[in-house]
Order: sequence, then C-alpha cells, then structure tokens
Amino acid sequence: MYYNYWNLEKPPFDNVPDPSMYAECHTSMENAIAETLFAIEEGGECIAVIVGDVGLGKTMSLRMIIDSIAQEKYKIALITNPSTTFVQLMREIIGQITGKQCEEKKKVDLIEIFNRLLFKTIDEGKKVLIFIDEANAISPANLESLRLLTNMQDDKRNLFTMVLAGQMELARRLEQPKFANLFQRIGTYNQIEKIPSVELVKSYVETRLKLAGGKRKIFSDDAFNTIWEHSEHGIPRLINKICKLALKAGETNELTEINEEVIQQIGERFRKITGPAIQKRMPRKRPKEEMVPSSVEELEIAHEKKSVTQKEEHAEQVVEKWNMNKPSTDSPEDTSTTEAPLSFSVNKHSEPAVTHSISDTLFAAAKKNGSVAQEEIAETEIGACKLRIILPSDLMQQAQSTTREHRLRLAGAMAAKTLKENPQLTKSPYADPVSIWSEIRDLVLSKIG
Repeated sequence: MYYNYWNLEKPPFDNVPDPSMYAECHTSMENAIAETLFAIEEGGECIAVIVGDVGLGKTMSLRMIIDSIAQEKYKIALITNPSTTFVQLMREIIGQITGKQCEEKKKVDLIEIFNRLLFKTIDEGKKVLIFIDEANAISPANLESLRLLTNMQDDKRNLFTMVLAGQMELARRLEQPKFANLFQRIGTYNQIEKIPSVELVKSYVETRLKLAGGKRKIFSDDAFNTIWEHSEHGIPRLINKICKLALKAGETNELTEINEEVIQQIGERFRKITGPAIQKRMPRKRPKEEMVPSSVEELEIAHEKKSVTQKEEHAEQVVEKWNMNKPSTDSPEDTSTTEAPLSFSVNKHSEPAVTHSISDTLFAAAKKNGSVAQEEIAETEIGACKLRIILPSDLMQQAQSTTREHRLRLAGAMAAKTLKENPQLTKSPYADPVSIWSEIRDLVLSKIG
C-alpha cells in the first residue's frame, strides 16, 4: 500500500470521520465540539446546532462528540439520512434507542412510544441523545414536528438533547421568522469555518501524519502554501484529497519528499477532474446545452434543477389541461371581464417588489356578475425573499369543488411557475429548488383547501 512506502501504519488522509485522526488545529471546529458537549453534559439544553459549508468537518465533529461522552450515561440515536417522512424518522430514532426494530406506523402512536421511552430512560438514570447529520435535508414540516418533540419535558429538566448538523441552508431556514419558536430553543449555535491560515494547514497535515505513525518529515515547507491554495484556502476535505494523491504520486515516482512541485502537479490534475481550485486561464466556452457539471456539488445542483424543470414541464401540462376545461367566452370582449389576475411578488431586502401577472396562462377564474372577486393574500419568507401570492376567491371556490389530487396539481403548477418567473429564489448555490417548490406548493394548497 502507498502509505507503507512512507513508513506509515495506516492511511493518514482518508475522508472518513475517524475520531482517532482528529487534529486539534481547527479552531472553529474545536469550539463547536466543546460547546455542544457543554449543551449535552452541563447545560441541559434541548437543541444544539452545528452548521458549515461542505467539507469542513461537521460529521467528524459529531463523531468526536459521541466519542467524548460517557456512553453509559446516554442512549444514543444517530440519523445520517433525515430526508424521510416523519414516521420513518421516528421509527429509526426509536429503533436505535431500544436496540430493536420499531414496527409502529402511526405518527400519534410513535410520539407516545417516544414519550414513554424518555421517562423510562430518565428512570434508569440516563438521558436520550439524538444526533441528526445532514439536517439541511429535513423538510420544513419535519423540522416543525421535531420542535414539537421538545415539549416533552418535566418541570425541572429537558428529557433529551437533539444535535442538528447541516450545511448553511439549515442556518438560513432556522433563522426565518416562521421558525422563531424553534430558533429560541437552540442552546448552542456554532458555525464551522475553513482552517484559517497556512500555518494551521501545516499543523493539520503534520498532525495527521503523526497520528498515522509517521516519524519523519514528509512534506517540505514550501508545499504548504500550494496545499493552501489548491484546497480553496483551508477546506479539510480538499486538503485530504490533495495530500493523499501526493503520497501516492511520491510512491509511484520513488520520491523521498513531497515538495511544492508535486503538490502543484496534483492540484492541476485535481482541477481537471473536479473543477478549478486555481484557475490560470479562461476555460473554453461551450454552448449551454454542452455544459457538464465539474464537481460533485455542481452535479447535485444540476440534478435538483433537472428535478424542478421536470416539475415545471408537468405544471405546463396541468395548466394546458386546466385552460382546456375552463369556462369559455363568446367574444373577445368577454375575456377582459371573465379573468381575474393571479400574481406573485417577491421582495428582497429594500429592492422594489417584482410582480408577474400570469392570468393569461394560468388558472383563469370566472367572475360573477362582471365584478372583481375579493382577493386573498398568502405570504411566506424564503431565505432573504418575501413571497406574496394573490389568490382570487373564485379560483379557491373552484379548487374546493375538485378532488384533492387535482388541487395538488394546481398548487404544484403554481409553485413551479413561481420558481420559473422568480429566479432570485434559487440563485444561491445553497438553495434547494425542490424544497422551495414544495414549500410554495404547500402554502398555496393550504389556501385553496
């Protein structure tokens, strides 16, 4: 193996959350671990939150926290895929705590089981801990349901602690006004950032080599500036990838040291595989239809945009079917008096509202007696954008006379149209278009019945 060539006992730079390879040179990560341990062991908090961009060490932090606590004092559940229904989430939590599979399928019964489990655990002199990784994948509805679980407490203490770790999308969601009740219950709130300097990157690399059994210097001093640059200024996951490839290249070429030149060559090869870490020249322009995602993150975003595009195409089909079945008019003059406008407006900070009328293409609602029906307004906030949807009462009356399946389609079409006409809702690289579409659809559906 390549690491044997360097007289190492195990791989030093594998991207796995191995607590034995933790390097104490990442200040924001150390603070997150320390404060979360305080929330669990001394603070008695019901919720602790850790957020950070991809590749900075959130999962490693959770593993370090779990590894640091006295296991005999707690019953622990670790959820790594929370993008499920609330029933599935509760079944997984209960199953991990009890050590046996939970077969219950009703939400109300699962909550009762969980409540009894909390008091039973307290009677045993222990406490329940729930760790949820990738918490940014939790739907808004499930996030609210998890908040309601924190109401399960006695008069003197919280009966369990829930630790949420996720990308910055989780922070943006928690800080929305509609989640104020949840945000106020957060006992500790930490953000993990990049390793902040070349000196600390050097300490990180050399510490991991030592933990892997290294007894001599492997990376030259001039290598660390280049590692810093190609790791996008201190992202641990990228540091690990670059150093791992460098060690393999050193073995292949029978080197005795990894210097700046080796790291530069690895960085260039890495750039060609996963996108530019350092861009020295402008890439060849491709037609829009030929663009290919250059990184895992871009691939995920492209997949999400494709999903939304599919929903938009489905929405257009729903719209076309609706328009085919809507009440017809006898003359062009009737059109102006039989359609009520449905409009969307988005406010972002102090920018003027942008209003898009879609009455010509979406859900024309017949007016009665030639008068304009009273409008109802649905409002929500998505990230930094305030969304305002105006719904004519005639449309709601017609929607209420159809099946729920048809109302779901109508609400989905309206949500897709909103996303399409308001690209600022999803322009952030961290925005989840599918979650935003779902949130708008649910808002509209709550209004139309």
